Amino acid sequence: MNVGTRECEQDYKGFVGTLAKYDLISANQFNLLTFLNLRENHYFLDIGCGSLRAGKLFIPFLLPGRYYGIEPKQWLIDEGIRNELGEDIIKVKKPVFNNDDNFTLSVFGRKFDYILAHSIFSHASQHHIRRCLSEARKVMSPTSLFVATYAKGKFNYTGDKWVYPGFVMYTEAHMTALFREQGLSSITLDWPHPEFQYWIVGALCDHNEGTDTSEQYILDNLTSIVKEHQERFLGARETLLDLYFQRQE
Repeated sequence: MNVGTRECEQDYKGFVGTLAKYDLISANQFNLLTFLNLRENHYFLDIGCGSLRAGKLFIPFLLPGRYYGIEPKQWLIDEGIRNELGEDIIKVKKPVFNNDDNFTLSVFGRKFDYILAHSIFSHASQHHIRRCLSEARKVMSPTSLFVATYAKGKFNYTGDKWVYPGFVMYTEAHMTALFREQGLSSITLDWPHPEFQYWIVGALCDHNEGTDTSEQYILDNLTSIVKEHQERFLGARETLLDLYFQRQE
């Protein structure tokens, strides 16, 4: 996961993406994961956590010792802590970091409930993606979700280099096939992204421990989550309307 070099490495926000969208992309990731039912007690792995663009929201949210981040460039983590979080919250929340640069997700020696790979596959070769998904499988349980973004195009990147800055594209069918090769079922979500990447969610294909993790299982569970959120929204809306009309009386 060699992310290359930009002219100004001290620009911890600009190094990981569009500077003006740093906050939007942070919120976009957090909103989706909590929408997918991430709770404070879950174990969460942030692949390529960078300057903690997403971590600045996930670390305070999760219980101590539940946030794990992999990032080859330690200076990005340091700048993220210094400028976005502060040392005090690190002492309280106890996030765990590692500087592995080859997607060795098993380096932490534990399984995760949610794995996030935001804007990783949009720079990665097919070899990198296969390596990442292969490692992800090792640290997933039957109920784990692997959540990632990729840049969708009409053709598939066939090079063997990590492209950064810049990005690479893959077709939805090929991305699905890459997941399937590594034993993961997947679906592409209709969830907006500030930079027009596409979200894909994967789960283990195995049928063990009484859990069906086929595409239909993922789809059924996501549908259930969406329905639950809609019901909560409608309930809150009715409550607010009641309060509004009571004040008008």
